[in-house]
Amino acid sequence: MSGFELSFDAFVLAASTDSLADEPAAREHADAVEFRLDLAADPLAQLAGYDGELPIIATNRAAWEGGEATDEAGRLATLATALEDDAVAAVDLELNALTGRAAAADTDTARDVRASAREAGVTVIASIHDFEATPPVAELTERLRLGGEAGDIAKLATTAHDRGDALDLLTATHRATAAGRRVATMGMGAAGQHTRAVAPVYGSTIGYAPVAAADATAPGQYPLAMLRELVDGLTTPTANTDV
Repeated sequence: MSGFELSFDAFVLAASTDSLADEPAAREHADAVEFRLDLAADPLAQLAGYDGELPIIATNRAAWEGGEATDEAGRLATLATALEDDAVAAVDLELNALTGRAAAADTDTARDVRASAREAGVTVIASIHDFEATPPVAELTERLRLGGEAGDIAKLATTAHDRGDALDLLTATHRATAAGRRVATMGMGAAGQHTRAVAPVYGSTIGYAPVAAADATAPGQYPLAMLRELVDGLTTPTANTDV
């Protein structure tokens, strides 16, 4: 079992970074650190020297899914090694790797990493990214279903071009969570930015934000402190008052 507790029964705000030296600055607002191994210098050495307090979500994003890891076998081997670190409480694996839908993916090895994660008690996030558009609600709902079957949490990030796209993503989020699935959803780009704050109202269980705006790892991310304030303000019950 991982030595760091990280429950996704409630919303988790992850500080996305390529440097674990950012962890102390993230503690005030974050529940976890998403460590982007594909962007990091000496990621395994950083993990070995990590003495922070926040649990880690390990992500080593493939180039074919918008990341910078170009060596498929090497990136998955690095993830497998990262799982041995007690601080790693969750691992992100692309749905298209786990299902074999990406020609460049090493599906057998990705599934081996998933099996190792589950044996270690590490949560598996099956992620889906659409950098072109937001599909219709029915397709979004199906992607979340497939992600939930492949992993413990389905993460879906789409590109929103207008408010209709944002509404479709929120609708799919609501449908998935109403069906009992654990999901993390977000709209990328300016038209989808507000979904990062609003999706948790509909059950999205993970949010991602950089400690500083200049260090964003995806389009449309709010800075960490701002997203914490927005989500808390929207999801914290308030007493009814007469107007």
